[in-house]
Amino acid sequence: MTASFSPPAGRRSRQGDEGRACLSDAVQSPSSDPSGHLLPAGGEKEERAYRAAASVVDPEIPAVTIADLGILRGVEMEGDVAVARVTPTYTGCPAVLAIELAVETALREAGFEPRIERVISPAWTTDWITAEGREKLRAYGIAPPANASNSIRSLFGETEVACPRCGSLETARISEFGSTACKALYRCQTCHEPFDYFKCI
Repeated sequence: MTASFSPPAGRRSRQGDEGRACLSDAVQSPSSDPSGHLLPAGGEKEERAYRAAASVVDPEIPAVTIADLGILRGVEMEGDVAVARVTPTYTGCPAVLAIELAVETALREAGFEPRIERVISPAWTTDWITAEGREKLRAYGIAPPANASNSIRSLFGETEVACPRCGSLETARISEFGSTACKALYRCQTCHEPFDYFKCI
């Protein structure tokens, strides 16, 4: 018998009065991990497998886990094999292989025979980053995505990015690309500190 778990997508982000993403409340469950993801109801084995996979941190941003970013799509038990489904943030992301190997290692260390499946459809979107993940990015010094991915303002690059250090909206983009391709480089005109902005995808 197959038991599986996939974190709930919930409702899509919607635009608020000022064009910012409004995060919907997650569906409540009697059991959840510290990041707020729902845990499988199939038993202790399924819960352990999910926790093991969800504990893997992003190699480019070690302040957040792949569950925080929504990269971990689900964990399915097929007998004694734990099948983890992972979606890259974008095609060609250099961190994908490192993430898959780390998930495989985490599941093996938890006592499971792992299998990793790469899922490319539907494509990952920054809407899948959890509320806690956004706060972790901000605390780490990276401005989280400011708009929902379907925002017209985002499509035309008209984003209002708050400085993660002082909160000022007086910021300016220095470069379309920051430390990685999924981030842009900004500078705060109030505290004069440079910082990365996680692009809205």
